[in-house]
Amino acid sequence: MSALEKIAAIDAARQREVAAALRAFLPASAVLFNTEDVKPYECDGLSAFRQMPMVVALPANEAEVQRVLQTCHRLQVPVVPRGAGTGLSGGALPLGNGVLLSLAKLMRILEIDPLSRTARVQPGVRNLAISEAAAAHNLYYAPDPSSQIACSIGGNVAENSGGMHCLKYGLTVHNILKLRAFTVEGELLEIGGNSLDAAGYDLLALLTGSEGLLAVITEITVKLLPKPQRAQCVLAAFDDVVKAGQAVANIIAAGIIPAGLEMMDKITTGAVEPFVNAGYPLDAEAILLCESDGTPEEVADEIERMKAVMLASGATEVRVSQSETERVRFWAGRKNAFPAAGRVSPDYYCMDGTIPKRALPQVLTAIAELSKQYGLRCMNVFHAGDGNLHPLILYDANQPGELARTEEFGAKILKLSIDVGGTITGEHGVGVEKIDSMCDQFRAPELAMFHAVKQAFDAGGRLNPGKAVPTLHRCAEMGRMHVHGGQEKFPDLPRF
Repeated sequence: MSALEKIAAIDAARQREVAAALRAFLPASAVLFNTEDVKPYECDGLSAFRQMPMVVALPANEAEVQRVLQTCHRLQVPVVPRGAGTGLSGGALPLGNGVLLSLAKLMRILEIDPLSRTARVQPGVRNLAISEAAAAHNLYYAPDPSSQIACSIGGNVAENSGGMHCLKYGLTVHNILKLRAFTVEGELLEIGGNSLDAAGYDLLALLTGSEGLLAVITEITVKLLPKPQRAQCVLAAFDDVVKAGQAVANIIAAGIIPAGLEMMDKITTGAVEPFVNAGYPLDAEAILLCESDGTPEEVADEIERMKAVMLASGATEVRVSQSETERVRFWAGRKNAFPAAGRVSPDYYCMDGTIPKRALPQVLTAIAELSKQYGLRCMNVFHAGDGNLHPLILYDANQPGELARTEEFGAKILKLSIDVGGTITGEHGVGVEKIDSMCDQFRAPELAMFHAVKQAFDAGGRLNPGKAVPTLHRCAEMGRMHVHGGQEKFPDLPRF
């Protein structure tokens, strides 16, 4: 038997051992290991990175989640938690020697309390389903990622997702009160509380956005808001992308905090318009969508102020939605920008950096220059109000070298975000996609602190290993250790 055959035999034996241990308490249909069964789990929404999992576990309740974790801990098997698989940073990329723990079956809305304006939900519940269930009480859940029709609330917590209306209503972390979660050993944690504050360290914020590295979330208590009495959307067209970027800064500088403030460039509107017939002006170099909500009086006043700022900033056309149908149609185009990219390119690579709003014109100009430099088109669509960029780099994976060129282009955008005082992510997380850019963002002492937090929750490093936080060794080997004021020195830390 050759060395490769011996390794394959060992891997197969390990797979049988793990599957058998899980099938001791899960139905056979909830423990997958045949190639055709695990193939759908080989990637999340970042399909450029793929890996077949050794075993997929599909628990149906919290007790089964706990037993999966306890079993994997006993067998020293790595575990990768997965929600709906819509993530865009490879956070749910499986391991060839690990268990992919899918939480898709935990999809019950456990309670809606209209008096406290909260809902208790399991992690597999779709984001939009929360608002649909709360609508009977004239309430809704504010964070609304573009994928809200499909993405799960558990995944939203893992990545601290935002959405079109995060400028006014905040990210996931601002809209949840309490979590139930299990450590890698299967120990239950209850984080946060039903009140606005809880004693001790803010572990709720720590777990939100932790990308499955610290614990597996099994229940979330979310805040619900009353539906606004009225909402209207302003659509403003510009003959220059830089003018549109400056208009965003001008709106915020005028003291206006819109419910939503989004931007799309000409390539994006050209892709979206045939897809949803939103009524976008196709000759504009960029459009802004700026929404106001509240009482009719508040909305009327804010809309007039928005229009004045848009026109003063160089808008060539300004429209205001005249009905709820038209407002929804304006937003439908923005929410479908990602799938519409498939109309103009075989593949796209969605970036996620955040910059100060004052830097928007500078960064948009630089992205246009990088697009020419790399010979790749780039659709600019983003949460303009909070500076969260989502450039979509268009490429063809079948063309040799294009993916590598695309990744290099994307890394330059992230570095640019850091250079202007921003950060490498806003809501998509780091996962495997941006792990090298973390070396540009953070200094050695900061990365050491991240590792210390990881060690406190998961000393063996078996929960979603290799994601989000790079080792100092990795940064040093790449020659990208972030330096402040001279040569950076760092300790020899454990690898995770």
